[in-house]
Amino acid sequence: MNVPAFGLGTFRLQGQTVVDSVRTGLELGYRAIDTAQIYGNEAQVGQALADSGVARSDVFLTTKIWIDNLPRERLIPSLRESLAKLRSDYVDLTLIHWPSPNDAVAVDEFMAALLQAKREGLTRAIGVSNFNIELMQRAIAAVGSDEIATNQVELHPYLQNRKLAQFAREAGIGLTSYMTLAYGKVLNDSVLVDIAGKHRATPAQVALAWAMQSGYAVIPSSTKRENLAGNLLAMSLRLDDEDLRRIAALDRGERLTDPAGLAPAWD
Repeated sequence: MNVPAFGLGTFRLQGQTVVDSVRTGLELGYRAIDTAQIYGNEAQVGQALADSGVARSDVFLTTKIWIDNLPRERLIPSLRESLAKLRSDYVDLTLIHWPSPNDAVAVDEFMAALLQAKREGLTRAIGVSNFNIELMQRAIAAVGSDEIATNQVELHPYLQNRKLAQFAREAGIGLTSYMTLAYGKVLNDSVLVDIAGKHRATPAQVALAWAMQSGYAVIPSSTKRENLAGNLLAMSLRLDDEDLRRIAALDRGERLTDPAGLAPAWD
């Protein structure tokens, strides 16, 4: 299963805010929604989907298993709880949100449980998030690369993750870029502003188009209708080779998400 190139993220959105964001996104034409157990908003995402009038089969829905639920006996029950909140019999993609700290739960244990969830029809595809190369290798050893739809990682013009990207490409595993706008830092970057002017676009559209042209899926979030609509236009923006060269030069290994005790040893 291919992960849609463009989706709507819901990280840090709570209550009516996430309901409104998802509802507006669906009205505008978004058909992929990304949430997670730890976000605390699965029920609101489910409400927005139910109220939207958009057929469930037309929406690609992703959630993520939190670290507390990685043990074999907890993973599938926790996913069933997520499905109840989401008001759906299945999700399209379920990811391991973060690797188990200090390998408290072995990779082969939670990946086997995740694969079992797929076999039971609770999820149509499985994958990982925030995995380095070594952890990806272990996940592949556990279930095979063909079963891993994506690795969702921080990836933006300032952190281009080339080593990981090359490994994933060679393994036939897609990457999903989160934080593609680097918490908004790219919006004022002089290079992206200049490229945006050239294409009569916005810096956000440039960053998103760059990620998609690099072969990554993106899941930007917003609470503003105009930004949600504007981000969608990135799908039709084509950057030229000179644009891509200039953006490639922005890479400085600037990681913005690196929680102590949770993050692996990054490549």
